[in-house]
Amino acid sequence: MSEQLTIKPNLLDRAVSYISPVRGMQRMVAKQMMAMGGGGYIGADKSRRSLMNWLTGGGSADADTLADLPTLREHSRDLIRNTPMGAGAVGTIVTSVVGSGLTLQCAIDRDLLTLTDDQADAWESNTEREFNLWALNCDLRRTLNFYDMQELAFRSMLENGDVFTVLSYKKRPGDIYGLKLSLVEADRVCNENEAPDSASLAGGIQCDGDGAPEFYHILKHHPGNATYQAKEWDKIPAFGEKRGQRNVIHLYTMLRIDQSRGVPLLAPVIEPLKQISKLTEVELMASVLASLFTVFIKTENGQGLPGFSGPAAPGQPNPNAPALAKQAPAKDKQPIAMGSGLIVDLAENESVSSETPGRPNGAFEPFFMAIVKEIGIGIELPVEILMKSFNKSYSASRGAINEAWRMFLKRRSKLSRGQCDPVYAAFLDEAVASGRIAAPGYFANPLIRQAYLGASWNGPGRGQINELVEVKAAELRTEIGMSTLTAEIAAYSGGDGLAIHRQRVKEVKRRIEGGLVDKKTEKDHLTLNEKRIDDGREPLTGGDAVFMSASTIPAVEVEEDGA
Repeated sequence: MSEQLTIKPNLLDRAVSYISPVRGMQRMVAKQMMAMGGGGYIGADKSRRSLMNWLTGGGSADADTLADLPTLREHSRDLIRNTPMGAGAVGTIVTSVVGSGLTLQCAIDRDLLTLTDDQADAWESNTEREFNLWALNCDLRRTLNFYDMQELAFRSMLENGDVFTVLSYKKRPGDIYGLKLSLVEADRVCNENEAPDSASLAGGIQCDGDGAPEFYHILKHHPGNATYQAKEWDKIPAFGEKRGQRNVIHLYTMLRIDQSRGVPLLAPVIEPLKQISKLTEVELMASVLASLFTVFIKTENGQGLPGFSGPAAPGQPNPNAPALAKQAPAKDKQPIAMGSGLIVDLAENESVSSETPGRPNGAFEPFFMAIVKEIGIGIELPVEILMKSFNKSYSASRGAINEAWRMFLKRRSKLSRGQCDPVYAAFLDEAVASGRIAAPGYFANPLIRQAYLGASWNGPGRGQINELVEVKAAELRTEIGMSTLTAEIAAYSGGDGLAIHRQRVKEVKRRIEGGLVDKKTEKDHLTLNEKRIDDGREPLTGGDAVFMSASTIPAVEVEEDGA
């Protein structure tokens, strides 16, 4: 049995215990643990050789982030501009999350608003039309539409860490709506007059006593402009005074409590991404050099071969030399270089020795892929998605797509809730107030207002490897009640299920009227319904048949179902 280690209190310990027994006991416990080698976690034992040089800090979220943000943004932008993998990673996420833009699909609370399905459908269709009308001319700079602004805002958030959208009202001639949006890059939001960060002002965001944003300090011009411009700030209230509506939307991912600003997507992988880029560049250059063919000619007098070189004035090429000849009239003027199809003269007693470069390097790709996998882990992209390479099994490729899709959906939800929903709320406020959209009780009751604001945002669908398998799985999920046709269509292509249903009904009705549905088709449908009845399931009606199979649609039933 090991001897128990006893720590005796010194004079200071006794003094502290006399004044505060609790603090005195804490001091003795701490000293006892230090004598025993610390706590129970090996990872916190700095006496170990592997950890003694590991310098860490215990700063707050802003203390650990704000000072590094300018450099992180610069490095992130450079990697996206100049490295294929950096550009591809951000581009892949933007394309999968936003695509050509998230489209509004209204989903109001029909029960709370006591609307029939027909009334609710009509209200939703009209609101979507009005929103699309506003979306065409919503940019304060009159450059982008709302869907282009979604893509730019999301890309800016990934590249810089966060992005700001200022909501303002400016009704120009010809405008139906006055609501306008203005995107602000992260660099422009900084403390006014470059004041140091404090408890109430950090990273250009001024907070109240509760930690909620109160004002945003925004530079009128980007600090990195090529031409000098005096630094002037706009101090924009975060919320309106009367109704508390948002004036500024701050889109970023909060990784720690009390974090004021976001960090770029590539922040955790900046170093390996830069190093792998350098390695690729060096390997490429080595392979290029290995492919060059240079002929060295050594003559007895060192004057070169007739017709390739000869007497000439210093610094002037021989006019009789062929175009591929590397001409140097004097030995001290002759450059040392290799080239494609290059001929170089050697003087008397000069010789050439060369090393076999061994390129391309067979060990390059395995090492490269190992680093790429590490980078993919850091940004939540499977290596198959990051490299656009699906040369493994179907199961492995499908698993990679599913894993990436969860990340895409999470980021799409972030964009929908953080950017699209607040903008839609501001639009509907103006539309109802101006009388273009009827919404009884909208401003009188917050619950009713929220019922009208119900909406979802559809984007690009998940990629398919084997469409037949995927469609069969979707059919089965719909048939047994695990999903709905609208949800399956949204997941497949990002389309509007109701709109597709209406169009399909019209198309099928036209086919029937044109005589394109024959007796065999009707017989197949009846056989299918007989099987469903035998299985204890409901027979298909016209609308269901449209979606189940194009070859199993009865003429009579669809005609009764109507358009």
